[in-house]
Amino acid sequence: MSGTTPTPGAPRRADARRNAEGIRRAALDVFRSGGLTTPLDEVARAAGVSKGTIYHRFGSRRGLIDAVVDELVAERITGIVRAVDQLDDPLERFEQYLLAVWLLQFDEPAANDVLMRTLPESEPLTGLCERAQRFGSELLDDAQRSGVVRGDLTPDDLNHLILERGVVVRACGRQTREEYRRRLGFVLDGLRVPGHRASVGD
Repeated sequence: MSGTTPTPGAPRRADARRNAEGIRRAALDVFRSGGLTTPLDEVARAAGVSKGTIYHRFGSRRGLIDAVVDELVAERITGIVRAVDQLDDPLERFEQYLLAVWLLQFDEPAANDVLMRTLPESEPLTGLCERAQRFGSELLDDAQRSGVVRGDLTPDDLNHLILERGVVVRACGRQTREEYRRRLGFVLDGLRVPGHRASVGD
């Protein structure tokens, strides 16, 4: 007879892959709406599996988060960096980056968790956060050397401004995006050297 004899384990492995992908897709939906600290019971319910199945397929909560972080957050942050890199003006680059990150914190609870280092044991999340911090520090340095951003602002200050935005987003859930965006303008005003006009509109 011709043909290949089916491997007995092949259908089971295919089912396992489909099962894992279903969990991953459910985790993306659940984490996007509720953040990375959402109980795994909710992910299991959305995927139609038991929580034990999630642990079996991914090993731990961290394993599941590590499996979705690129699609969940990394692509968004990479997109922000890419867009800012297209700009030339140091003030515009600095302010557009901060504004985009702050709005991402408002729009995406999972991104806010990453930037606030809610899960420091996750190496992909920590690496993503550190890359974003390095890029922000470079923008700050360029803006200060151009004399458009106040010289006493440090990279650590910048990191804390992002952390503080995360706390505000969590604590003030009733504000609209428009209200939140308008208030960000006041923060940006305080970071500029007096006399320099805003680089981002209200």
